[in-house]
Amino acid sequence: MAGRERSRRRSIDHAWLITGPLALFAVVCATITGLVSDEPSGEWGLAAALLAIMIAVGIPVLNFVVRRQSFGMTLTEIPLVVALFLLPPLTVVVIYTVASMVTQTRHRLPPAKFWFNVAKAAAGTSLAVLVLQALPPMRGVGPGTWMILFTAVAAVIVVSFAAVAGVHTLLQGWQAGRDALRSAPAPLLTAAINTSMGLMILIAVRTTWWSVLLQAALAAALVLVYRSYARFFRQHRTLAQMYDLTRATAERGQDGTLADALLGRVRALMQAEYATLWLPAQGRHPELLLTARVDDQGLLDVVYTPAVLRERAATEGRTVAVGRAFGAEQEARRAASDAKVKDVIVVPLRSGQAVIGTLEVVNRLSDVGHFTQSDIPVFETVAAHAAVALENSRLVDRLRHDANHDALTKLANRRRVTAAVAEAVKIAAPGEVVALLLFDVDRLRQVNESLGHAAGDKVLVEVAERLRACAPSSALVGRAGGDEFLVTLRLESAEAALELAGQLREQIRDEMVFDALTLDVDTAVGVAVHPDHGSDAVTLLQRVDLAATAAKSVPGSVQLYNPALESRSLRRLGLASDLRRALDAGALEVYFQPKVTLRDRRLVGVECLARWEHPAHGTVAPDDFVAVAEHTGQLGRLTEFVLRESLRRSRDWSHGERALAVSVNLAARTLTDQHFPTLVRELLDEYGVPPQRLTLEITEAGVLDGTERPIPTLRRLRDLGVRLSVDDFGTGNSSLAQLRRLPVHEVKVDRSFVQGMATDPGDLAIVNAVVTLSQQFGLAVVAEGVESELTLELLQDIGCEIGQGFLFSRPLPYERLEAWFGAQVEPETITVGDLPRLRAVP
Repeated sequence: MAGRERSRRRSIDHAWLITGPLALFAVVCATITGLVSDEPSGEWGLAAALLAIMIAVGIPVLNFVVRRQSFGMTLTEIPLVVALFLLPPLTVVVIYTVASMVTQTRHRLPPAKFWFNVAKAAAGTSLAVLVLQALPPMRGVGPGTWMILFTAVAAVIVVSFAAVAGVHTLLQGWQAGRDALRSAPAPLLTAAINTSMGLMILIAVRTTWWSVLLQAALAAALVLVYRSYARFFRQHRTLAQMYDLTRATAERGQDGTLADALLGRVRALMQAEYATLWLPAQGRHPELLLTARVDDQGLLDVVYTPAVLRERAATEGRTVAVGRAFGAEQEARRAASDAKVKDVIVVPLRSGQAVIGTLEVVNRLSDVGHFTQSDIPVFETVAAHAAVALENSRLVDRLRHDANHDALTKLANRRRVTAAVAEAVKIAAPGEVVALLLFDVDRLRQVNESLGHAAGDKVLVEVAERLRACAPSSALVGRAGGDEFLVTLRLESAEAALELAGQLREQIRDEMVFDALTLDVDTAVGVAVHPDHGSDAVTLLQRVDLAATAAKSVPGSVQLYNPALESRSLRRLGLASDLRRALDAGALEVYFQPKVTLRDRRLVGVECLARWEHPAHGTVAPDDFVAVAEHTGQLGRLTEFVLRESLRRSRDWSHGERALAVSVNLAARTLTDQHFPTLVRELLDEYGVPPQRLTLEITEAGVLDGTERPIPTLRRLRDLGVRLSVDDFGTGNSSLAQLRRLPVHEVKVDRSFVQGMATDPGDLAIVNAVVTLSQQFGLAVVAEGVESELTLELLQDIGCEIGQGFLFSRPLPYERLEAWFGAQVEPETITVGDLPRLRAVP
């Protein structure tokens, strides 16, 4: 700003290149006039009166509107005409030059402008009186005199326009000089009018000096009329501009260009050189400080208002005005003088009782204009409208922001990410893909249920912060909803997207400490890329969802989308209504897989497994229709169906005098049903099966989820006498020590470890540790997936008691189970109250 002001001062100083020649021209013309004139000076009494009149009419600038065009004029040509007729030539030059000096001093112009205007007046009048010496003498006030006086005044106007055009050309270029010449018709017209009025006054005075009284009365009346006209014109113009400003701010407040519309119109309304808007930083909005300057199309990030005035207006909450018409404090005047501004008004912008910023105007346009007390109410009204418009604009911006951002994490929401992806896929960049990475936070529901939603929200906020900090700067990070976060950006390939997904997952995977609680955070990540996996945003988002769902089946994994995921998802979607009809029609079956003692191969029970043979799709995998049941609210019906069929078969078991022990798998969600223990008791009573003959199996992830959520249901089931088993033990992150606090009776070692015992020492060590520690805790151990004699021998060596697997039998329908049992059992081993022993399986 300082540099710009120095440049501007240097440009104004160049005006001396015009002022000097004008002064020299005035001296030359005056000298010639003094030499050729018979009586070059005199009549100083009349000259003093005309000087006073010149000063009086030279200070005010009269404004008129003709066909919506505003014209400003002074009346200096009227006394000049009288002086040219009545006074000696050099006396006219002196009083006109002195009058110019007084009026310029009154207007407080800078020195360069002051002396330019004085030199211009002296040069113009010097040329005019020299022209009068060259023309015939004026006799009377007839038409000949009119033409002579018109010619003399024209000389003044020509010098004035030539000087103005020259200085504009010098300071601003040829275009500015041409523009100054093009504006000549209006001033020439006003000069002609003033000259005609001067001639009429001159004719009246020459007729009788008493006409001065009538002229004075007429002048007073015209002053009153003009004041009324000026007041009406000013009010009309202010109302029109206020209406325009209000309409513009209402329209522009919706599209983010409010400052442009506001400042330009405020500057025009207040006829100021500068209009400034200041809004301090608020929330996510940074500080705003913009200025509109006359003749500039855009807004400037500079300010001309002294900072002390702005701070005072904002702190005290009142209007601060400095200028010739205001009684400002000395400190304020000094600040304005130091900033080289002639007048300034600063009005605080209010929202209720709070000050949200300031609106400022600096320097009334034109060298003779100043802000007055009447401008303050107008400007305060403008500021009130501006404050409302700014608050509305920020409200709209906040609503728009809230519509596209998540309220909890402040990240872009799914709508914003969808729009960004839609824009990104429109731009094809060779060698690049648009990658979508979907991060699904594990076990958030358990955190919400165990610690409350406040803790869950803290987890989400922390994950959001870690993603924002770790993601590349070119990435858009958003929250898709719930426990899902989206990251989208351009990368080289799908492989690069997979690599980035893995890196981000590892970087955000860390402990979270909340007060005295430490949580482990992990995510499953789905990846999809454009154009390989879709051509539009909706398709890409759908497919990255599928990939993330697939990734959740293997905790902590990263899954790239492939078409097989979609076919499985669509298949599951189509199975929802078919499953309901199958349950209604009893079309599902229960298969039974034997559980056998490994030492002597005696049947100790069976695991009951639901099977569904779909008429169109064939055999449906249990994982598929159980997932469908969970997501469609049919899990309770499916669980009850399996329980009823299992207990019925247990009751009807005809081999031996006691019921067949049965095991039924439960989904983790079932443990949240407080009515489930009651249902189990009713079914046990209905089928007459002792509770100890029923084992309920819950996966490790369901029973050991790090929360107390399943404990009450497990205890109620234990109190019924039902046996409880932890299925698939070893696949999660829990330890055997955690089992000590749970009312369970049995641990089932996952088949992935059992099947690897014969070839992987690590798997053998894991199974050995599980068996040893479980026995120490008094828990039975069942090995799943026993498929070879070598595995059987290893299990026997480490002391595992019970096993199940294809070595003994695949899951069988009930009728085939009985046939299998009849074929495998050794008849001599069947005794009352004892377990039958099976033949060795080849």
